[in-house]
Amino acid sequence: MHTMWKGTISFGLVNIPVKMHAATENKDIKLRQLHKKCKTPIKYEKTCPNCGDEEVKSEDIVKAYEYASNKFVVLDDEELEALKKEQEDKAVEIVDFVQLEEIDPIYFEKSYYLSPNEGGSKAYALLREALTDTGKIGIAKMMIRSKEQLAVIRVYKDAIVVETIHYPDEVRDVGEVPNVPSQESVGKKELDTAKMLIEQLTTEFEPEKYKDDYRTALMELIEAKKNNKEIEIGGETKTKPDNVVNLMDALQESLDKAKSEKPKTTKPKKKTAAAKKKTTTTKTSAKKKKATS
Repeated sequence: MHTMWKGTISFGLVNIPVKMHAATENKDIKLRQLHKKCKTPIKYEKTCPNCGDEEVKSEDIVKAYEYASNKFVVLDDEELEALKKEQEDKAVEIVDFVQLEEIDPIYFEKSYYLSPNEGGSKAYALLREALTDTGKIGIAKMMIRSKEQLAVIRVYKDAIVVETIHYPDEVRDVGEVPNVPSQESVGKKELDTAKMLIEQLTTEFEPEKYKDDYRTALMELIEAKKNNKEIEIGGETKTKPDNVVNLMDALQESLDKAKSEKPKTTKPKKKTAAAKKKTTTTKTSAKKKKATS
């Protein structure tokens, strides 16, 4: 697994040399753009509109921050590198320990695995066991790709994981979301039926059962075209639900459908009173017979 960062995680005076590896990968299928006439990939050139669309080479490009419309502060590469190096040289210090349930999922961004670097196995195992036994997670700051990240340090299976999380000012104010109803009267019958529907559809989370159907279908199409096979697109598609006219009818229909599709579990039959009496009599007779013999 590729190492994308090396550093030190610390809590108190304990320092753990670690390596960081990406825990997830993007499986999107990337499509190139070609010239329709000759099937050649299209080139994208950087040009300057102020210089008559003159093509600009990489060495002639500088970075800048636009603080007002068309007003920029130019930043030299040396300044940016020095600032980045200053932050990267700092150890990733766990400053607080909290409960994972206290952090809303909206804050989570990306996951990374941590592995111990040379000489860090014992301290790594210590932190892992301490986090597991206390049920806590660590809150830390670290530099990743020229950005100081707020991060969660937690245990996933046998590994310590870094979860980068957004700063509070990066999460937009939910109050700005349009058309969110503040108070809406909900009928008791509708609410009870909705709860029953949720209960009927409740199951254990099994990530393996969720598949990217679009990506699978796209790869099958690509393979078919690559091998000059006949292609059939379309077939059976799910019909979109009509606009809900009667909410209660829609809930009840959904509940009935969920009940009919849910696999039935076979429960052991309860013994009747007569059967219980017969079993008890048989056991008593067997005991008496054994005592006599």
